[in-house]
Amino acid sequence: MIRVNGAVKTFGKKKALDGLTFAAEEGKIIGLLGTNGAGKSTTLKAMAGLLRLDRGEITIDGDKPGLSARGMITYLPDVDVWYPWMRLSDAIRYMKDMYWDWNDEKVGHLLDFFELRADSVMAEASKGTRAKMKLLLALGRQAKYLLLDEPLSGIDPFARRQVAQAIVEDFMEEGQTVIITTHEVPEVETMLDEVVFIHEGKLLLQGHVETMKHQRSMSLMDILKEVYDGARV
Repeated sequence: MIRVNGAVKTFGKKKALDGLTFAAEEGKIIGLLGTNGAGKSTTLKAMAGLLRLDRGEITIDGDKPGLSARGMITYLPDVDVWYPWMRLSDAIRYMKDMYWDWNDEKVGHLLDFFELRADSVMAEASKGTRAKMKLLLALGRQAKYLLLDEPLSGIDPFARRQVAQAIVEDFMEEGQTVIITTHEVPEVETMLDEVVFIHEGKLLLQGHVETMKHQRSMSLMDILKEVYDGARV
């Protein structure tokens, strides 16, 4: 389980996280949702051990983010991090050398599923194709926790469906815990078990998606809009 307890992080005068507290239970797909600047990416980076909180703590199966916990986490950032001259095969080789849990068989399946060529230069690929490449490099590991920051951003509807299907299939096969941030709520609504909705670094809503939809007789997007509008009053 990943626990976030009283997380505070400030950048200059901007408080990105303001006492954020929630828990991500094992074996679920969890949507970490919110508007731009809500603190979603900051939360994932802190979970991945890429930035240090000012106050509060994050624990991953009882350990703090760092070398001991990093082997349990795959983190997919919302920006390109690979050198532009790299071919997909270069990035695959790098990941294989870095991580003991790299799975060549799974990567071969994903290459076929996404219709990707290993010799493709990453910087020359379209945005949708790069999104598939990045997801392949994340799913190629068998880490317990998968942190995905905006994997559907800026790609066409067909590519979004492919990416979403790959995430669900990988989750079902591996039993991973997936935490995903996205603005494409309708695209992921059916795949989410739980939602954590944050605003200005604070928790506004957490709960089981189908239970909330049944209790309120509303779509997930309408529920989030209602909660967000209430927070702004």
